[in-house]
Amino acid sequence: MAGPSILTTTVGSYPVPDWLSALPGEQARTDATRVVFDIQRQAGIDLPTDGELYRFDVSHPDTNGMIEYFLRPMSGIRSVVGRSDHEAFAQQRHMQFRRKAAGVVEGLVGEGGLNLRADCEVAAGLAGGPFKFTVTSPYMLARTLLDRHYGDFYALLIAVADTLAAQVAGLPCDCLQVDEANIPGSPEGGAIAAEAINRVLTAFGGRRAVHLCFGNYGGQSIQRGTWRALTAFLNALQADHVVLEMAHRPGDDLIAIRDVDPRIRIGIGVVDVKINHIETPEEIARRVEHANRILGAGRIGWIHPDCGFWMLKRSIADRKIEALVKGRDLYLGR
Repeated sequence: MAGPSILTTTVGSYPVPDWLSALPGEQARTDATRVVFDIQRQAGIDLPTDGELYRFDVSHPDTNGMIEYFLRPMSGIRSVVGRSDHEAFAQQRHMQFRRKAAGVVEGLVGEGGLNLRADCEVAAGLAGGPFKFTVTSPYMLARTLLDRHYGDFYALLIAVADTLAAQVAGLPCDCLQVDEANIPGSPEGGAIAAEAINRVLTAFGGRRAVHLCFGNYGGQSIQRGTWRALTAFLNALQADHVVLEMAHRPGDDLIAIRDVDPRIRIGIGVVDVKINHIETPEEIARRVEHANRILGAGRIGWIHPDCGFWMLKRSIADRKIEALVKGRDLYLGR
């Protein structure tokens, strides 16, 4: 992708338009996706996303489809969770911020009715140029499941990863981004998480990215942790670039990113999605300048929001998108 030395992108989600929630339907979702792409194109975003509206479920509008969209269609997974399942999942201490399992594994995990190509093809027909398509990390998905079949988390994880890998092969998008929001708070799982994520990344033939954040719900972080604890995990990824939450993080977190392997371009979050404040172009430019001074010339390949915009109002999200591009241009003297 030719262009400026630092490119702009969004992380994935966009606030669901009110009219889509009020009158949901296939045509309404298609129209909304077209609008989301157009907003980003007009603002000058180099690599837009489809807003993840392909996951929209009128019955569950607040979940952003990050988990259930992927797991419910898969074979081998029961989505109806009973009391005994609920109590068993509650004993799994690795998911304390989630009270209910996303599903119960009762057989071999497989494709079932999951069809990412169909949704990606819709986006490709509306994008008007190169775009990024996002999927949830197999590690994060596997952690939300109650396993009553494999009896071994690693075996379950690889089954989920291989199912996703088969789905992303040949997708008609310029960039595939894998989203992981569990490992930042549980770095001890980094080795197997990287192995599983790499199975998905290497199945895709285009540009590959991994987004990591500490969670966002109601403007609050869900996980606690530091980037320092994640450098080994980051260096194990077979990604072209990483998309990292930074605007809402302590300043010393940026120092740890200097240890990321130079083969991986670094994406820095310079827009805080956990507050309503609209960053000025000058604020964006100063954040890029600060990061460049710490990381060294040429390490920053991308700037973006910390996370997706789905928790914000559209008026806030749109203005933050505009500020992102203007701030990049101000920094580069364009």
